[in-house]
Amino acid sequence: MTASTSRQHGIILATVGVLVLSFDALLIRLAHADGADVGVWRGTLVMLSAGFICFLRRRSIRWPDSRRLWLGAFAASLLYGVSSVLFVLSISHTQVANTVVILASSPLFAAAIPWILFRESTSKRTLISILVAIAGVLCVFYSSLGQAGQLGDLLALLLAFVMASALTLLRRMPELPRLPLVAGSGLVTALMCLPVSTPFALEPSSYGWLALMGLLQMPLASLLIFSATRHLPSAEVSLFLLIETVLGPVWVWWILGESLPGPTLLGGALIVGAITINAVLSLRQQRGVQKAASPTV
Repeated sequence: MTASTSRQHGIILATVGVLVLSFDALLIRLAHADGADVGVWRGTLVMLSAGFICFLRRRSIRWPDSRRLWLGAFAASLLYGVSSVLFVLSISHTQVANTVVILASSPLFAAAIPWILFRESTSKRTLISILVAIAGVLCVFYSSLGQAGQLGDLLALLLAFVMASALTLLRRMPELPRLPLVAGSGLVTALMCLPVSTPFALEPSSYGWLALMGLLQMPLASLLIFSATRHLPSAEVSLFLLIETVLGPVWVWWILGESLPGPTLLGGALIVGAITINAVLSLRQQRGVQKAASPTV
């Protein structure tokens, strides 16, 4: 496979993967179930489906071979499991647009955490992007002032931080296999939600939406996006993830008629704009360095 063909393959995988992922919030709404019940079924089914794929690919998966990697795998599964719980609970307590817009700030948290904890250098461009994204998050919170949605917004902000922590961990431990982490995170999600759930007391129609989410939509989206990272730099793949920020609220508005508040749209524009500009400029800088380093004939 040539470099050009590999890149095209990666673009297709990332685009289709994020398109599938963008239906996540809509499926949660269509299930008409309590957040804890959604979490139990979502986690259990993701664990079973991802675990089954791991079983089929057990010979090709590079399993952790040291205590450090096993601890890292446990921590990553825990973080991703918690993030899934927070996503479901946030969707249950605020508008979908608010959740996905605030979640879009996660990559900027991922840039800030290593700078704070490990003193890794962060460019002025990224710091400015973080400040702009903070302004966007404040716009979203403004749309919920005096409303019940403030709890959901706070959960979404915590979700963005937890996701960023997971990204930071995985960036520092690239040798961890990704697919088993998906299965492990599903187990964490199910166990966290089980004590406060009544998973067998739902309407019959709810189980169909939950099965679609846990057995097909989430595992397929995760597999496609993870596969795209083999063909594209992670910075470029993260740009495709912004599609969910735009399409997630659109599907819910189109199918269910949920409104899109003006301050949320403004906040989303600030966050998406900050991340996109920062990522594009970073890619241009990387390409410039690569060209300068390449030998001339």
